[in-house]
Amino acid sequence: MWAMSAVGHRRLGAAGSLAVAVGGWFSGKLPAHDPWGLWTDHGSATKAAAAVLAYLGLTALVVAWWQYGRTASTVRDTLVTLAWWTAPFLLAPPLYSADVYSYIAQGAMVVEGHDVYTVGPSALDPGGIGGDAAASVGNHWRDTPAPYGPLFLLLSAAVAWTTGGTVVPAVLAMRLIALASLILIVWALRRLAREHGHSESRALWLGALNPLLLMHVIGGLHNDGLMIGLMLAGLVPALRGRWITGSALVGLAMMVKSPAAVALLFIGVLVHASATGPQPRRWAKGLLAPGLIACAVAGAATLIGGTGFGWLHTQGVAANIHTALSVPSDLGLGLGELLHLLAGTDPAPVKSAVQTLGLAAALVVIVLLARRAMRGSMTPAHALGLSLLVLVALSPMVQPWYLLWGMAVVAATAPYGRVSSILVVLSAALVYETHPMGATPAYGFALAGLAAVLGTLAIRRTPVVPPGVHLPAPRTPAAAAPAPAPAPQSSP
Repeated sequence: MWAMSAVGHRRLGAAGSLAVAVGGWFSGKLPAHDPWGLWTDHGSATKAAAAVLAYLGLTALVVAWWQYGRTASTVRDTLVTLAWWTAPFLLAPPLYSADVYSYIAQGAMVVEGHDVYTVGPSALDPGGIGGDAAASVGNHWRDTPAPYGPLFLLLSAAVAWTTGGTVVPAVLAMRLIALASLILIVWALRRLAREHGHSESRALWLGALNPLLLMHVIGGLHNDGLMIGLMLAGLVPALRGRWITGSALVGLAMMVKSPAAVALLFIGVLVHASATGPQPRRWAKGLLAPGLIACAVAGAATLIGGTGFGWLHTQGVAANIHTALSVPSDLGLGLGELLHLLAGTDPAPVKSAVQTLGLAAALVVIVLLARRAMRGSMTPAHALGLSLLVLVALSPMVQPWYLLWGMAVVAATAPYGRVSSILVVLSAALVYETHPMGATPAYGFALAGLAAVLGTLAIRRTPVVPPGVHLPAPRTPAAAAPAPAPAPQSSP
């Protein structure tokens, strides 16, 4: 296996993707009711066996991706491999998450005239449009208002209206949106890599071929893929001087999920660098102009969508759910419980305060990265990628696929180095954290930890070198020092 060619790794990864999709057909996040009878529960024994198959397939996919990184593949070959690895997911039921049911239910709420920013999917009529999707929504989200922007809700509403909310066609329609997001990511990665003088194949390998993206954007249908695609697409014209177009596209990305707004700061750095005139005018243009353009787009999308501006008040609803991957939430919870035991205080305010401190620390780091970008010590796009990674690391709620926010940018804007190595290991580890049905069992964290240890040891022994990136050959002892000059010979 280790001596396989790129084609061999492509086939291994395709077999892995197929195993994940087949396993997910029986152990994925199946709907509570499917009138078509395609995605139905076949019993606990079948579900357990299918989950094992999915985990084995995922391992094959990760190994194939890791090894494919060591092949010198062309862009065309990498795109063909991406198509092979993506295809098995297209007809599968939702994998690793139930979020798509929330999307469909929220779209049905828009169609029926509900205020999605004040009530949750439980407001839908169980026998009406979107009723089956609402019944399939996770317990945490049934009464939770939508945290998404009007653009995404309009897309969800179009899906619900077109399919009548019927689960199978609605999920497959949402997968078409996810596939379009992947195509947009591929388009932007290639151009961003070209702008920064890096390998397009390397950018595609880390930013698009990545198993973490395939399982959570194509398999899990998370709308983060659309946010990332629009954000990256906005960077492309911004780097070429068309910052108005870039800011508008980032505004659209914000109308899917709000973290895309971070990109406006670094578009502002580009605007400041290209502006002329007195410094105050340059500062004002850089700091204000991209935001004003994005706000105009956001306002227009909100008015067109007719959903109102309630999204301004629902951005923090996800923080109410504790996720073990959030360091500030874990520290806050631990400190709060300790103080509760020692002094009898309420742990909730302590946890909230630590979460706020985490976000404040992230903001400070992001400002420092923007300052470095302004001074020219790193490119604005690369600083954006690092900023998004910092934001995720210090956020009050972190899911495995949040890593994709910054990784997609870093993949195209940074040379292969320590940050890329860390992202490779994290990608290989975090795929194991989630069960195909979307749960996060304790053994998932154990598998992720084991994968992280093995990945770290493997990458320290033999670095993963993405396509198009070649490490210099090690110098031999004989070549390390110049050969001594020959001694002059005496004349006869």
